[in-house]
Amino acid sequence: MNSIQLLGGICLASLGIFFVPRQVKYYLVLALVLMLAAVTGWLAASVLISGIELSGTIGFPLPTGEVVWKIDALSAFMILIVNFTLITGILYAKGYLQSYHSEYGDTHFALHYFSYLWLGISMILVLMIREAVGFLLVWELMTLSSFLLVIFESKKEKTLKIGLQYLVQMHVAFFLLLIAFLITGGVTGVSGFDGLEIWFADHANWPLFLLFFVGFGIKAGFIPLHTWLPNAHPAAPAHISAVMSGVMIKMGIYGIVRVLTYVQQDYMAIGLILLTVSAISGIAGVSYAIVQHDLKKLLAYHSIENIGIIGIGLGLGMIGLADNNPTLAFWGFAGGMLHVLNHSLFKSLLFYGAGSVYKATHTLEINRLGGLVKRMPKTSYLFLLGAVAISGLPPLNGFVSEFMIYSGAFKGMQAEGVNADLILLSSIVSLALIGGLAVFCFTKVFGVIFLGSSRSKDAGEALEVPAGMLFPKALIGLAILAIGLMPVIFAQPLQAVVAQVSQVAAVPAETWEPLRMVSAGGIIFLLLLIALWALRRWQTRRLTQVDGPTWGCGYEGADPALHQYTATSYADNFREISQPFVKVEKHYTSPQENEIFPGPRSFSTHSEDWVEDKALHLPLNRFIAALRRINILQTGKIRHYILYGLIFVFLIFLLSIGGFI
Repeated sequence: MNSIQLLGGICLASLGIFFVPRQVKYYLVLALVLMLAAVTGWLAASVLISGIELSGTIGFPLPTGEVVWKIDALSAFMILIVNFTLITGILYAKGYLQSYHSEYGDTHFALHYFSYLWLGISMILVLMIREAVGFLLVWELMTLSSFLLVIFESKKEKTLKIGLQYLVQMHVAFFLLLIAFLITGGVTGVSGFDGLEIWFADHANWPLFLLFFVGFGIKAGFIPLHTWLPNAHPAAPAHISAVMSGVMIKMGIYGIVRVLTYVQQDYMAIGLILLTVSAISGIAGVSYAIVQHDLKKLLAYHSIENIGIIGIGLGLGMIGLADNNPTLAFWGFAGGMLHVLNHSLFKSLLFYGAGSVYKATHTLEINRLGGLVKRMPKTSYLFLLGAVAISGLPPLNGFVSEFMIYSGAFKGMQAEGVNADLILLSSIVSLALIGGLAVFCFTKVFGVIFLGSSRSKDAGEALEVPAGMLFPKALIGLAILAIGLMPVIFAQPLQAVVAQVSQVAAVPAETWEPLRMVSAGGIIFLLLLIALWALRRWQTRRLTQVDGPTWGCGYEGADPALHQYTATSYADNFREISQPFVKVEKHYTSPQENEIFPGPRSFSTHSEDWVEDKALHLPLNRFIAALRRINILQTGKIRHYILYGLIFVFLIFLLSIGGFI
């Protein structure tokens, strides 16, 4: 029995989720996810190790012919990332979903687990299938399964509304991709990605790339194509948010990189498109994240930021191809692709951490939390690990991939002309700004949520989550640390992936020297931290430890928890300097002049996504208003509808007499 037959067996076995008892459903989907990872992971690993591509046909004929699958280095790399995230997600799900069992029935959970498995299957098939009809079919399957996962809490009207918004925008992306494939297939006679090679050889490359970029960019979440993402991620359960952010949006990145492997000209134009959109996405994404109060929505905006970082790497790679600079091309593509892996790790860790906070405190409102490091120390330290990694700080994995992109830009500046220097300098400044703002944001997040005093009763009574929810986070933490300390081991396999895009088949041994220095520096830094921790622990054991409340800033007789920085006040200065691009509305009623004894009041802020508000909601609201004006014709009275029919017949009669029809 070959691997494709085993994959078909997993698909058939998935139907059993609906028929087994509730207590067995989870273990069945766990077994199927592990089988899926073993079967497809073996294929992917063999491709990366041997360097030999695998291909074949799936015994499921379509009107256009048999479905052909192929696994090359790019597909193999992405398959391994998908499998790891799927495994950690399903391991985390058992503990997280426990509290929902009293609220939802067996069928609801069966549909959820079924959709989870098929999201994984569809993503892997997206990475394997090159033919247009088959690719679009599994792409649609990915959309439908993720839609069902997003609306897990379907009793909430807001969740259903967000799910429908997501579904509509994903179908806009679907039709754009359909049009792009129809253009290439109609001209070249070759269906799917393979037709791009013929098309790009005879036509300008950037217009068709732009069409694919918009279609795939909606899935990836580039600004201004991102409006579904900050809403869908917070609405979904934590493990679904982790999988969607960690790997599903990377299917958009995969699609863009797959198109880039066929590009033959217009490198500079395509590189500038990628750099411009990515820099805007990175800076705007982290800026919007800073002013958020909902933890999962904040993390969702950071997904947009990191998609921007990946795009900057890819854009630099294309600039390197345009200027015939293999060093810039290699470091740009390699850094961007390694960041695909790194983001899948630290972002899933952070979403799992957010889920643990929600399970323990029943809220994701940052201003209602605080002091959780005392109540949930393991979750706190694992979240801190993810926060340091996403901020691009050593010695963790986020630093490595960003360092590679920086290195490519700096090395490129040493050999390029004035025009390219300005482009590369702009990329460096954008990356530096993104990194600095990310550090600022996560000092806010960790400081307000985990340090200080609790701001609510639920936060003060929080308990650590079960070991089953800690294990997948610890597993990811080890991977984050391993990449940060041993980057060469994880970066070298990317040579085959980069070669598909950059035509740089091999790089000199000294190319890896900067990463070896990063590795040595990271190990020394980590040993120094361990030594300082051991010294402090040794000293504190000799002293009497006294616990007390956090200092209340000199206020006597008041709650110290109220005299702390909140997420709002921490980001207030940034809010002021970033307007009008980052819009935050204040909700507060000022005391009246004649109000001698003012009563209790509340103060709150609400941030708005400028693109969502101006480019989506405003036109949509005007369209709805226009429909309502037309709605006066819909009276509900039959005699009026008969009158409309007579008027229509009379108009047709007049037009026919006049010879117009």
